[in-house]
Amino acid sequence: MELSFWEKESYFSHVDVLIVGSGIVGLNAALYLKTQQPALKVLVVERGLLPTGASTRNAGFACFGSPSELLDDLSHHSEEEVFALVERRWRGLQRLRQNLGDQAIDFHRWGGYELFEESQQPLYEACLEQMTYLNKQLQQVTGEQDIYRQADHKIGEFGFKQVAHLIESTAEGQIDTGKMILALTQKVQALGVIVLNGLEIASLQEESAGITALTKQGIAITARAALVATNGFARQLLPQLQVAPARAQVLITKPIPDLRFKGTFHYDRGYYYFRNIGNRVLFGGGRNLDFKTEETTEMGLTNLVQNKLDELLREVILPGTPYEVEQRWSGIMGVGSSKTTIVQPVSQHICCAVRMGGMGVAIGSLVGEEGAALVLEKL
Repeated sequence: MELSFWEKESYFSHVDVLIVGSGIVGLNAALYLKTQQPALKVLVVERGLLPTGASTRNAGFACFGSPSELLDDLSHHSEEEVFALVERRWRGLQRLRQNLGDQAIDFHRWGGYELFEESQQPLYEACLEQMTYLNKQLQQVTGEQDIYRQADHKIGEFGFKQVAHLIESTAEGQIDTGKMILALTQKVQALGVIVLNGLEIASLQEESAGITALTKQGIAITARAALVATNGFARQLLPQLQVAPARAQVLITKPIPDLRFKGTFHYDRGYYYFRNIGNRVLFGGGRNLDFKTEETTEMGLTNLVQNKLDELLREVILPGTPYEVEQRWSGIMGVGSSKTTIVQPVSQHICCAVRMGGMGVAIGSLVGEEGAALVLEKL
């Protein structure tokens, strides 16, 4: 692609920081850089028309971990590690709300719930047994008491079938991630950040005074430093990173008159998740049916997962309720053997902020800031 003198000068010359990825992490990094050092020229580039990974393709859960997830984490990590991560998720959510305001992101604190089938009785009993302990730990993080509580009485009210038990999380909420990214984009652009979509970085080269990024469109971008914030796609630029792509498949129904529930719902150890969006149901998950196939950066749907989503929607979530599926799509998360994020320098002028582990809404604001703080040290 041949650029004019004006285009080169206005968009691509004297760039201080190049951010790769215009999702929640990349845009929060740009916001932090411009609030710390307003004179910096910050360029955010995005391969897609919109953020390509998960930021606008997820379920919009403002959550920090269900009881069974935290117990599972505690079996693999120390208490200190697990609740430090919970605290980062909680703080990240507060930062997101503080940065953009609840109205701009359509935040609602309608609570969250974990569903247990009859066959999961031992897991449910383990959660009950540890509930006082978990609540005590969460109170230290949030300042709120008794966040987790039994909610079996709501099963009939919500109209679920094949569900034996419910545990409520009073501190969970939900957001509109499309509105979130739109508000973030508008906020950083108002501060002078340049955001260019449809520009794909093919490689990053370390130079003596900074970096050169080569794009698939044939444009070379030089900058004093770069931050890679492409999460599940990170290994395409930085193959040494321990982050694997994880595709999540999602569907949404048409509006359902008198929908009986509001909130965010975790099912089968969090591998399935659903929520209301107004009076529609958004439902996603099923990656555990075929981990190998879903470890991909390719968007797409599979019959295996979609058929399972349809079955659970029909038999468990909306039994006896007429509904129609309006839309299906997928997004790409970044996961690893550990749930910790990777925020680190990778060379003299390049840093990364990746591996949200499916918790990008919760943790992305903080991770963006942490990545930006590392970049500032490079300038």
